[in-house]
Amino acid sequence: MKEKGWIWRERAGIVCLILTIISLSIAITINFRLLYVFDIDSLKILDYVDMDKPTLLKNFDQLMAYLNNPFNHTLKLSDFPSSKSGAFHFYEVKRLFLLCYGVLLVTVIPSGIFVFRLIKSKRVWRLIRPFQWGMIIPVFFGVLMAIGFDQFFVAFHGVFFNNDDWLFDPATDPIINVLPEQYFMHSFILFFVLLELFFFIGIVLGKRELKKL
Repeated sequence: MKEKGWIWRERAGIVCLILTIISLSIAITINFRLLYVFDIDSLKILDYVDMDKPTLLKNFDQLMAYLNNPFNHTLKLSDFPSSKSGAFHFYEVKRLFLLCYGVLLVTVIPSGIFVFRLIKSKRVWRLIRPFQWGMIIPVFFGVLMAIGFDQFFVAFHGVFFNNDDWLFDPATDPIINVLPEQYFMHSFILFFVLLELFFFIGIVLGKRELKKL
């Protein structure tokens, strides 16, 4: 009976740890400002707007400050107007950001305790199989992105949003001109790379432990 209880606690711990890894990977990705700084030049984003790089980054930082701060209830960008539908979409994005942070905050401590207990009981190898399955998921979505990112991007919005407010009109929401689809593709790639990295580290540590047993 004790063994059965441990198995269920272990499964719950693995689920909790995977949620931590996913939410942490998302949090790192959406706050990885250097990616946007790099894409401004690589995607020639300044060609689509009449402003310099520091001004554009100031507006980008204002947008991220709104999305990340639960106490900031008004989207206000210095150089970009927003339509009602555009502002509502960013509000919905903000809710997803906060949900991600909430999952991370709720799971990170239990996950830390779980990993500590696995190390102490020399059961880190138990992460190998679920993490191997976890590594398949980014590969699957990576293939879908390679086949056609446009369709993937549309499907993504269809899953997480129940309206078409994400289809910005550049005339009323010019911010879309400086948030090209390629930037979001790069963000997805970064997210999947982080997932693969975290899962790979768990697998390596588990296999290393097995060799010592």
